[in-house]
Amino acid sequence: MTVYDPPETASRSITVQALLEDPGLEVKARLVAGDGGTSREIRHPRIQKSGLAMVGHRVGIDPARIQVMGETELTYAEGLAPEGQKQAAANVFSLGLTCVMVTRGAEPPQAFVEEAERTDTPLIVCAERSSSAIMAVHTLLDERLAPRTRAHGVFVDCFEIGVLLLGMSGIGKSETALELVMRGHRLVADDVVEFDYRPPGMIFGEPAALLKHHIEVRGLGILNIKDLYGVTAVRDRKRLDLIVKLELWREGVEYDRIGVEDCHREILGIPIREVVLPVRPGRNMSSIIEMAARNELLRREGHHSAKAFVAQVEAGIERGEGDERLVKRLPFKPSNMTESSAPPPYGRK
Repeated sequence: MTVYDPPETASRSITVQALLEDPGLEVKARLVAGDGGTSREIRHPRIQKSGLAMVGHRVGIDPARIQVMGETELTYAEGLAPEGQKQAAANVFSLGLTCVMVTRGAEPPQAFVEEAERTDTPLIVCAERSSSAIMAVHTLLDERLAPRTRAHGVFVDCFEIGVLLLGMSGIGKSETALELVMRGHRLVADDVVEFDYRPPGMIFGEPAALLKHHIEVRGLGILNIKDLYGVTAVRDRKRLDLIVKLELWREGVEYDRIGVEDCHREILGIPIREVVLPVRPGRNMSSIIEMAARNELLRREGHHSAKAFVAQVEAGIERGEGDERLVKRLPFKPSNMTESSAPPPYGRK
């Protein structure tokens, strides 16, 4: 699996005070010192263990991260003489840290409390052990600090494939999504889709809060899909797997007829496969999108229908099994097709 680096987007942050008050923080945490610094911002979703900072080793310490002190660090600090504790505390709290979290509900040494107050560095005590506290903090910060963007389109869950429908206003995105819902698929968002990045290299989409479960159909107005079709017709959140761009059919424009070459569109720095579907009267777009979703499922299982077809045609030509009239109708020229290798036309002896 390819692992992508997190996208470089506008920095997001959360204050220490907001972290402590967040209902999503599934551990018991309380502030014991440094309340003058609770407005400091946490800008990194991962914590650090800052034990070496007590002995003056500052290399690699990122002040934007939450610094965690567990049983090992506290045991070391408690074993120091009073002057040693003061020096260790000064080494830690002189770094301009966002905050320091002590785990297992242990009371930090008085020297640490005094230094936290002096530097206005929030000192937090968490009742849970280090592993549980770190997991809870990571889970919350992944949500609160995730890079985000929004797109104008319609997002549906089709055969467990998250499909984003793009296209000019009025081209039929919402109507196509409504037809997919009637076929048993699920609406995620209409009009405005909120996307966020999740490691390793995944994009998730959800509706804007005010538009949740609603869809606009010209001539009918705003419809509540959950009320009309039930809870199984909607989904609050889905990973983005495929982008389908709807375009008005234009004469003379060459559209992909093979599907060998992949096109991608980047969202939050992550390439998502995109297909362009021309729209014109008589085309059943919902059926075509269902096929696109099924094809995406096959591709994820390692079966690429277009490449397999091209390989089959070229192998047949090499064996001399080609039909000239059929080969001429192919929407591509086989790579091993030359004038000398072309099969003779029917009727030639």
